[in-house]
Amino acid sequence: MPGGALAATGDVDRIEAPVTVKAYLICAFASFGGIFFGYDSGYINGVTGSKVFIELVEGPGATALKGSNLSLITSILSAGTFFGAIIAGDVSDMIGRKWTVIMGCAIYIVGVIIQIAESKGLGCIVAGRLVAGLGVGFESAIVILYMSEICPKKVRGALVAGYQFCITIGILVASCVNYATQNRPDSGSYRIPIGIQFAWGLILGGGLMLLPDSPRYFVKRGRVEKARNALARLRGQPGDSEYIEAELAEIIANEEYERSIIPAGSWFTGWANCFSGSVFKSNSNLRKTILGTSLQMMQQWTGVNFIFYYSTPFLQSTGAIANPFLISLIFTLVNVCSTPISFYTVEKFGRRPLLVWGALGMLICQFLVAIIGVTVGFNKTFVNAAGDTRAINLSAVNAQVAFIAIFIFFFASTWGPGAWIVIGEIFPLPIRSRGVALSTASNWLWNTIIAVITPYMVGENEGNLKSSVFFIWGGLCTCAFVYAFFLVPETKGLSLEQVDQMMAETTPRTSAKWKPHSTFASQMGLKGDKMDLNVEDVERKGSVF
Repeated sequence: MPGGALAATGDVDRIEAPVTVKAYLICAFASFGGIFFGYDSGYINGVTGSKVFIELVEGPGATALKGSNLSLITSILSAGTFFGAIIAGDVSDMIGRKWTVIMGCAIYIVGVIIQIAESKGLGCIVAGRLVAGLGVGFESAIVILYMSEICPKKVRGALVAGYQFCITIGILVASCVNYATQNRPDSGSYRIPIGIQFAWGLILGGGLMLLPDSPRYFVKRGRVEKARNALARLRGQPGDSEYIEAELAEIIANEEYERSIIPAGSWFTGWANCFSGSVFKSNSNLRKTILGTSLQMMQQWTGVNFIFYYSTPFLQSTGAIANPFLISLIFTLVNVCSTPISFYTVEKFGRRPLLVWGALGMLICQFLVAIIGVTVGFNKTFVNAAGDTRAINLSAVNAQVAFIAIFIFFFASTWGPGAWIVIGEIFPLPIRSRGVALSTASNWLWNTIIAVITPYMVGENEGNLKSSVFFIWGGLCTCAFVYAFFLVPETKGLSLEQVDQMMAETTPRTSAKWKPHSTFASQMGLKGDKMDLNVEDVERKGSVF
């Protein structure tokens, strides 16, 4: 209704339509993007262990990749994802959330093509993983942004947790594909695991073409009628429904309020806005940016990547683990089966309790693994007659394995999904795309740092910390526990607009008690049941930045 006033409400309980099956399905499909993240993290271990691939890179007769080549092949993807995530924030404000993810799928597919091309040496695999990394960066940042903006508030946490669940599914699929192709004598031993990635790009990119873009993106750009149509499709309601009118009015009113605090400007101003305000003010943009980036840093600090990438050879060297694939599969299955628990708990108990109690559970497990290891477990070994290193107390090592599995349970049901959920909820609309992009880039940056330094901590010719490395992860989990208790707010059951209001009026420790008391539409001024704001004004003020 160009030129007219928007119908609005002052009732905080009537700013969103009832949740429908259609809304569930649309949001659940978007979470499929987690497959990219998980599969890409998992398949490379099988490729770098392929005899055919090793000889392709190192030359005939080689039995293993050089350490420098292995490091380059493994870490180059994270370099691409870091920059891809940051670039995606701007792109999503220019062309939309949906089309940015589709673009990421296209870039990802190009990267896969380069990787499976015939090549001697590192050229194609490194270049392909760098390009694919850009695509994964686009996808990993913007899928979270897209889901947070389209999901109904009552189930937003559960649906965004589906993204983490798909990450675990991706890791599991990669493990199975690696196992199925590991003994092939031809190039299929590495080309099949790489080539399967085609499917993920085609499914996600093709499916998203049928879905609407984020109504909040349209509001930011001043396209009110497109926002109305997108919201109607997402909520399964006619465009003139009172629920659609009320929710649209609330989104617009919040955007107008935020624009009065964070004025639109140049590209540089848009980025500078992410770091404005005081670090001591809970609702400042700087505080929110630090919260988002540090949450993703803390997620990596838990040591979960060490568990998935290094624990199997780490424990295998004791002789206590006869089948490395079996222990890897057990850890992966615990990860997959534990994550769906968060679908219920994140909406029943909230984000904050999950992160606090999850960190407590993880730190207990890490310290137990470390203490058992240095006293009677992994650190106590002998050399048998055949010259092999074996654990003196196999039962103690098995206890370590059990506590590692319990640690994975705590991570997968709390910090795994919890960190992704919170970063999609805390940023105001004017800086949301860049805030989520920076937070996701932080995840990939720390992923890379930990992947690089860990071999030096546990390598026999380097730090050789053995089980003592778990003291480090336990200490970092303790930091995560303290951090979550003092700095993470509760966002359960609130619209994205209400989260802004809550953070302005409470501290993290009192946030769970906060209840919405007015709508942004009523704050902007209601005339009867209409918002005192002209649609033409909103459309005129729409901006990329």
